[in-house]
Amino acid sequence: MSYSENAKQIFESEIKELLLLSTKIDSSFDRVVEAVLSCKGKLVLMGIGKTGIIAHKIASSLASTGTPAIFVNAAEAVHGDLGMVGSDDIVMLVSNSGATNEILNVIAPLRNIGCQLIALTGNPQSPLAKDSDLVLSTHIEHEACPLGLAPTTSTTATLMMGDALMVCLMQQRQFRAENFAVYHPGGALGRQLLGRVKNRMTTDIPRVETNALFKQLVKTMSEGHLGMTLVYRSGKCEGIITDGDIRRAIQKYDSFNSLKAEDIMTRHFKSIEQDALLTEALAVMDRHNITTLAVKADKKDDTDIVGIISIHHIIDFN
Repeated sequence: MSYSENAKQIFESEIKELLLLSTKIDSSFDRVVEAVLSCKGKLVLMGIGKTGIIAHKIASSLASTGTPAIFVNAAEAVHGDLGMVGSDDIVMLVSNSGATNEILNVIAPLRNIGCQLIALTGNPQSPLAKDSDLVLSTHIEHEACPLGLAPTTSTTATLMMGDALMVCLMQQRQFRAENFAVYHPGGALGRQLLGRVKNRMTTDIPRVETNALFKQLVKTMSEGHLGMTLVYRSGKCEGIITDGDIRRAIQKYDSFNSLKAEDIMTRHFKSIEQDALLTEALAVMDRHNITTLAVKADKKDDTDIVGIISIHHIIDFN
C-alpha cells in the first residue's frame, strides 16, 4: 500500500469515528452551553500532555470569540496556578481517559474554591466524569494509531467538541466581524477592520437620474456589481435603489414600461462618514441587515456622497 493510500484510510477512519460521535451529542451539550453563557466568571480549561495542548487551543479560540477563557496546566495548578481560579469560574477538565492523576488531583482543591466542574472526556464512566457536575463525552471506539496508543482520533474528537462549543457560544453572543477585529488587532483581518471607510470604499458610484426608466436602472445596477444604485436629480442625491427595492417593485407592479427610478427609490437611506472605522460600517450593516452603505464626506451633508462601501469591500480574505 502506498503512503497516500494509507493516509486516505487514516482520514476515513477518523471521519467514521467522528460521525459516530456526532450522533451521540445530546442535551448534556445544551446544559454545558447554558452553563458557560450564565457564568459570572471565566471558563478555565485544564489538561496535561497532548490533551492539554488541545485544551489550550480550545481556550484560545473561546477567548478570541467573546467567551472569557484561559488555560491552566493541571500539573502546575496544584503548585500555585490555582490562584488563577475564582469561585465564579467554571473549570473544564480535559482528559481522554478521565483517570489521569494530575487531573484528578485538582478536583478537591477546585471544590474547595467553589467553582463548577465540567468533564470533557472520552470515558463518561471515569472517576473524572463521576466527580464533575456536567460531562461532555468524546468517546471513540478506535484510535487511528495502529497500536491504539498514540492520541489521534481522540484528540481530534476533543478538538471538534471544543469547536462546536465555541461556535454555539459565538452565535448566542451574536459575535460579529467587528467584534473579531477588536480581539484580533494584530491579525490581517483585524488590521483590515480597524481601517477607515475611505481606504476601502469605491468612488465608482452607480447612479441614475430620478426619471430613469426601470430597464435603465436595472442595467446600471448590473454593470455596477454592487446590488444598488444611487438616484440623482440635478446633481443632488435623492435616494437609493437596491436589489431589495427591485424585488419589491416586481411584486407590486404589473407593468414596468413607464416605471421610473423615483417611483421605487428609498429616500432616507443609511450612510456613513468616510473617516469612520470599518468596524462601525459593519455594525451599521449588521444592525439594519444591509450589505452596502453610501459614504458621505462628513456628518453635515447627507447628500454629498463620495463613495460606496460594501461588505465585500470590508471582508476580503483573498
